Amino acid sequence: MADASRPVTLAAIAGAHGVRGEVRLKLFGEGAEALRAFSVFHAGERKLTLKSVRPANQGAVATFAEITDRSAAEALRGAVLTVPRSALPPLADGEYYHHDLIGLPCVSTDGAAIGHVAAVENFGAGDILEIEKPAEPGKKPGRFMVPMNAQAVPAWTDEGVTVNAAFVE
Repeated sequence: MADASRPVTLAAIAGAHGVRGEVRLKLFGEGAEALRAFSVFHAGERKLTLKSVRPANQGAVATFAEITDRSAAEALRGAVLTVPRSALPPLADGEYYHHDLIGLPCVSTDGAAIGHVAAVENFGAGDILEIEKPAEPGKKPGRFMVPMNAQAVPAWTDEGVTVNAAFVE
């Protein structure tokens, strides 16, 4: 398993909502319902205890025990809400967290080192790995994308990702 203490970002505070300390959240996970699985979030060095969360347009609105008025909510604008990796639910075979894939080295099925996973995107038709190739002297590193499916990515572990050589650009 990936580093169990590594923080995983689930949301960011976009600003205050109303005058009673509610905050608007930009979500990076499965939605407002998924946040209910966690009672405590970290916002930098602060711990925030979730009291309630509900879906709202473009994200969610949440109440935390430690935020009691609008000025306290505004002061946290831009703060990211994290949980330790160990707090996430266990995965079934064939499942992965985007967080665990980012940064992993990539090799092709012919054994060549091709770079590392720079991002995991989803534009609606399934996950896509964005792989960054090593930079050539005097140039920026190149990137290419591959679908996260068995044909393009036949294997992945906590140590790395194997990409079908036919998909390497």
